Amino acid sequence: MRWLERLFGGQKDMAALPTGTKAPDFSLPGLDGSTFSLKDALQRGPVVAAFFKISCPVCQYTFPFVERLRKAYSGKVAIVGISQDDKASTAAFLKEYGITFPALLDNPGGYAVSNAYGLTNVPTWFFIAPDGEIKISSVGWVRADMENLNHRLADNNKIAVTQLFLPQEDVRDYRPG
Repeated sequence: MRWLERLFGGQKDMAALPTGTKAPDFSLPGLDGSTFSLKDALQRGPVVAAFFKISCPVCQYTFPFVERLRKAYSGKVAIVGISQDDKASTAAFLKEYGITFPALLDNPGGYAVSNAYGLTNVPTWFFIAPDGEIKISSVGWVRADMENLNHRLADNNKIAVTQLFLPQEDVRDYRPG
């Protein structure tokens, strides 16, 4: 294990852009034909940008929980999924997993936005403050990161924390992407 720490600088994962970094600006097409601009969205409040591939089992596990956050904090945070797949496959994924937040398409020919954010795995998501600073950077499924996001969203909006995990659910602490 120590050789892994030396190889990766002591990090448990190969996280994309770390917390405290300025989020690269981007504009991407949405499934609905609109264009999403991070710069414009941040003028209205914080943004959660969640990168995914439809074939990724950890994305399939994670995104329904992100959808719960969207429902709980609707209008208080912009949540966008950034797909590394084509339009038709992405639309089918959203329907199958009950995802209603907007999905954007990162061009599979080059993944310009994914590369700008330093992605090595999906899912990877970022909580970006209105000033553009990344406040949470999470790779794979990390329950503590999702709970942290839930608490930050509640605190930022001075409302009660939503119940993100149901008692009957077996929610893992960590699943690598």
